[in-house]
Amino acid sequence: MGLLTTAAYVSLAAWLWLTLAQGMFWRTDVRLPPRTAPAGPWPSVAIVVPARDEAEVLPRSLPSLLAQDYPGEAEVILVDDGSRDGTGELARRLAHAFPGLPLTVVSPGDPAPGWTGKLWALRHGIALARTSRPTEPEFLLLTDADIAHEPDSLRELVAAANSAGLDLVSQMARLRVASFWERLVVPAFVYFFAQLYPFRRINRPTGRTAAAAGGCVLLRTEAAVRAGVPDSIRQAVIDDVSLARAVRRSGGRIWLGLADRVDSVRPYPALKDLWRMVSRSAYAQLRHQPMLLAGTVAGLVLVYLVPPAAFFAGMATGRTAAAWAGGLAWLLMAGTYLPMLRYYRQPAALAPLLPLTALLYLLMTIDSALLHYRGRGAAWKGRTYARPSDA
Repeated sequence: MGLLTTAAYVSLAAWLWLTLAQGMFWRTDVRLPPRTAPAGPWPSVAIVVPARDEAEVLPRSLPSLLAQDYPGEAEVILVDDGSRDGTGELARRLAHAFPGLPLTVVSPGDPAPGWTGKLWALRHGIALARTSRPTEPEFLLLTDADIAHEPDSLRELVAAANSAGLDLVSQMARLRVASFWERLVVPAFVYFFAQLYPFRRINRPTGRTAAAAGGCVLLRTEAAVRAGVPDSIRQAVIDDVSLARAVRRSGGRIWLGLADRVDSVRPYPALKDLWRMVSRSAYAQLRHQPMLLAGTVAGLVLVYLVPPAAFFAGMATGRTAAAWAGGLAWLLMAGTYLPMLRYYRQPAALAPLLPLTALLYLLMTIDSALLHYRGRGAAWKGRTYARPSDA
């Protein structure tokens, strides 16, 4: 048996395992759990929005938070993290133009040593939420400045947490898919994330897998205090995963799923925009370990690039076994990708192109490592966290 045929069989075995044994990661039916209204008064909520240079997207996101139709007490706290584009003043004008939930805008200044900017902003927003009123809020909604919520979003999140006894409820916002590159890359981004962190495993009460989507996280205040967040994860670049791990380690119950009515309005029109989004944190995901990088590159090649290569090479050279194994692995790959494409309302014709997208992610991951060793890793809006650590 030749090397190509062997690689094709190994790739096919990997896809059989991924399809059947990796927590059904490819299914897109993990949505908010069954929910009912609280028997008594609705819990109070503070919505904390860290924002740095978000004037471009804020007019499409902040009004949706101010317009939340929530039966209980709620407020919005926008933390202006050293913006240079007038984000804080724009937020005040929007609150005047779209009256609804009360808005407070604060500016905590530059992060203290050892803190990432977003977590420094969350620290101040959470502290203000807990001390500005006679009683601290029962829940915190941590949501990014580029996330737009339907009017019932907060109500549904709180009802889900209340009904299922959850300490953390997170929804992965539906990312924008408009340009060619967004259509090619964005659904695959969520697909790869679900493959790495299968939602069903995360949502098991006794599960060990932990992750969240930082754009939309509803967190019980007492769970945040118990987990010591955000202080305990202050250096984390991949803050959402670190947050979920901290809550789970402290005994909290967590849940993550796809969103129906929570959307990101941030555009990524060009490949360079998507490249920057992935490369700034990909190596941090690998804990800045060269061996993990090598294993990831090898795994991407074997799982995603070998199937089409074996299929076409086998067909061209008459190696039927290689073509058969590679083609079947490629078919499984495309088949498991179809539900995510449907979720993003994209044509099924994009499914066979997943190996191309995987190649782009492989190159982005390598570039992330190179940036790290050049001292420019995890760069975001004028700040660089060269050697961050993740909890």
